[in-house]
Amino acid sequence: MVSWNEVEKAEPEFAASVRTVFEKSKHKTIATLRADGGPRISGIEAEFDDGDGELTFGSMPGSRKGADLARDPRLALHSPSVDPPEDAPADWQGDAKIAGRAVFTHELTGPQPGQGFRVDIDEVVRIGLNAAGDQLVIQVWRPGRGLREFSRK
Repeated sequence: MVSWNEVEKAEPEFAASVRTVFEKSKHKTIATLRADGGPRISGIEAEFDDGDGELTFGSMPGSRKGADLARDPRLALHSPSVDPPEDAPADWQGDAKIAGRAVFTHELTGPQPGQGFRVDIDEVVRIGLNAAGDQLVIQVWRPGRGLREFSRK
């Protein structure tokens, strides 16, 4: 597993495109695992911290997602999602996903107390359309395996 900074160093253009998709809106989606092993989807605000090159987020005190992550740190983050423009589908920014593990970093204090986390990254995926707008283009990056790209109709 690696930090966001390591993704940026390994594949700068890919990382920049993923970050652009994630930053198109403040609210993202996180998937965690419930105590019974079932999935839990929650809204979240995650940020790319330029100071230390980490992908970070917080959890409010007593939240179910915080309890999930304390028990099993595996997670998936999904970027904000919008439909491709009907009149220009190739202009769609696409979607992005990051899978990994949450690592507790510190207690949050102040007006929004809670817990702070960083993400140790296992996989980064970006989905978009080709120039013609008629095929999905899927890019997958994993530590030690590099960037792969494939298309689907």
